Amino acid sequence: MLFPRSFLLSFLIFVAALLSGCASYSGSNLRPGESTLSEVIAAMGEPAMWWQEADGSEQLAYPRGPTGTQTFMVFLTPEGRLDRIEGVLDEVYFARIEVGKSTKEDILKLLGPPPPHWITYFPARDELAWEWRFCTVFSTISYFNVLFDGATGIVRSTLQRPDRGFARGGPVPCGRWRQPDWSQR
Repeated sequence: MLFPRSFLLSFLIFVAALLSGCASYSGSNLRPGESTLSEVIAAMGEPAMWWQEADGSEQLAYPRGPTGTQTFMVFLTPEGRLDRIEGVLDEVYFARIEVGKSTKEDILKLLGPPPPHWITYFPARDELAWEWRFCTVFSTISYFNVLFDGATGIVRSTLQRPDRGFARGGPVPCGRWRQPDWSQR
């Protein structure tokens, strides 16, 4: 079936507009100390999760999955200004997980929520598994799993495994998100 030229042109314009909407995917256009909560939401959309701390500061989670490889945590000062944005799906953040001590809430605040279809419960082991997709320091896609005791919600173990890909059988390459250099702003 052939499409009229005007349909194809409209489709290409739509795709270009959609892609330009992703320009602030990581909030890179926001300014620490200046940008407000409403500007964060306008640039990045509604957060998946939101925490209010006792001192009035806030933390917002922006997972960019299930096919994305990053979750961004936005931190706001008690005055409601942007403090910083951190990409949290990497080995540095994974190393902060304490087996036998960290809880589900700790993991949500550290890594953000996993995609819903990557949450699995194993009744025979009474174990809950959460999984995230991320880019390694070698720029390959991998998966990170956190396994919780089903009864207590305490982390039992973690696991990292590479995405071998369907066609090639080897590691799948990915682009790397770079932390904005806030000192240049």
